Amino acid sequence: MSLHIETAGQGKNIVLLHGWGMHGGVWDAVAGELAQNHCAHVIDLPGMGYSDPVAPYDLAHLADAVAEVIPENSTVIGWSLGGQIAIKLALNNPQHVNRLVLVDSTPCFVQSRDWQAGIAPEIFREFAAQVGDDYRETMTRFLGLQTFGGASSRIVLRDLKERFFTRPAPQPAVLRDALDILLTTDLREQLPRLQQPALLIHGSRDTLVPPDASRWMATQLPHARLMIINGASHAPFLSHPAVFMQTLREFFEETS
Repeated sequence: MSLHIETAGQGKNIVLLHGWGMHGGVWDAVAGELAQNHCAHVIDLPGMGYSDPVAPYDLAHLADAVAEVIPENSTVIGWSLGGQIAIKLALNNPQHVNRLVLVDSTPCFVQSRDWQAGIAPEIFREFAAQVGDDYRETMTRFLGLQTFGGASSRIVLRDLKERFFTRPAPQPAVLRDALDILLTTDLREQLPRLQQPALLIHGSRDTLVPPDASRWMATQLPHARLMIINGASHAPFLSHPAVFMQTLREFFEETS
């Protein structure tokens, strides 16, 4: 198993982890800016982009695979599913993570009686059932769900689609296994164990991961800062890049 990594710049190490079904190319603009003052490592998660899958395909093994290839004392930025991997990485391999940035992420994606800051599990099950039949159409719908409601949703959707289809398509089994991670993962009880400084960035119009998920995490993490970006949906680094990068810079200065 090998992970595809693109590294640029010099300085303190920053690792960027993308979301479900995507690949590291979604971070191109962010990585380019970060590389001006840092060493940015952009990873294709296992089974996505140019990276080989892992077996078994679960959250722990995804985090272990990332831990094998990144430097110690890295700032880890995780978006959506990548945020859950970043949390697991920080819990199991704390020597690799000195700061966390969780972008529109959540400890638990799906709703339950004691967790309303999620979406109905039927949405994920529907994608799992359809992704093998018509991969491109299913992914286009999923990208639309990520951008719906944002102030620049059409532009962001076009950008996501252009980036997404530039690398090999993941195998349907990988996509279904990754969706299963979203369906079954619940990290709520483990959050207070995280001692690293954490920045939580969330779009106010995110319909895939409600902003209340980050608001709740901010109350559970011992050293957390919360930034809700007004008008952004599930990909604020694409729809609101200036605000996103300024928020990162301020966090880095405060925690350097």
